[in-house]
Amino acid sequence: QVQLVESGGGLVQAGGSLRLSCAASGRTFSSYAMGWFRQAPGKEREFVAAISRSGDRTYYPDSVKGRFTISRDNANMVYLQMNSLKPEDTAVYSCAAAPRWDNYLVLTVGDYMYWGQGTQVTVSS
Repeated sequence: QVQLVESGGGLVQAGGSLRLSCAASGRTFSSYAMGWFRQAPGKEREFVAAISRSGDRTYYPDSVKGRFTISRDNANMVYLQMNSLKPEDTAVYSCAAAPRWDNYLVLTVGDYMYWGQGTQVTVSS
């Protein structure tokens, strides 16, 4: 089992940057593909970034491509660097873990087994 705890959210002006962190417990962290999602009030959960087990593969939807960067390290941490933030990026951001035996990305929300509690990101105009 994996427990995930996000941090780094806050209030930032449009055009600013934030770096979110996701701390994962467990000795088998390297067996999981990871993802970041966000959900704004009244809207559906939106996928914003994915990274493979080894960290050499990443994926971003067009809404954040070129502005967000996902990364992971060997210390059970996953990061989401967010630049050029826009008011429409305001949401609760959550990280999630999907068990994988291969190095493929996980792009389906239903394949993520473990979720963090989320961290609020608010971008003012």
